[in-house]
Amino acid sequence: MMKKTGFLLLLFCLTTTLFGQEQHHSELYRAIREKDSLLFNVGFNTCDIRQFENLISDHFEFYHDLGGITKSKAEFISGIQNGLCQSEYKSRRALIRESLQVYPLKQNGVLYGAIQTGKHQFYETRKNKPEYPTSIAQFTHVWLLENGVWKFSRGLSYDHQPYKP
Repeated sequence: MMKKTGFLLLLFCLTTTLFGQEQHHSELYRAIREKDSLLFNVGFNTCDIRQFENLISDHFEFYHDLGGITKSKAEFISGIQNGLCQSEYKSRRALIRESLQVYPLKQNGVLYGAIQTGKHQFYETRKNKPEYPTSIAQFTHVWLLENGVWKFSRGLSYDHQPYKP
């Protein structure tokens, strides 16, 4: 019985890995990767607050293993604008591209959202010093289609570890 249960669990995991995740060339994968780029490469890395205003759902929640819970879009944007964007150093987030996975969310066969998971690395630049890596973490994002537009609805950033070369 134990062998059969173990085999079924392994089969389920392999099936989920092989068939649940979107292929890298799929329209959904590319759409979520593009939204991730706008959120981080444009929004986070350059403090372009408009990106956050455009991409984040009005029903947003964010959970961070070091920074706690952010329960609204306004609170999140204010934290970025008055914290990160005002700091004495410049932060940069880089997606570890090969870690990115996208899973569709459907109801009655109709796509309504996507789960995005992966790893990202963070860097800092201080005045008159070269950029250096600071940490690496995992993330899970839930993107929902709201009136036909992808919105970042839930975010989890966790397992932050100091960068080790």
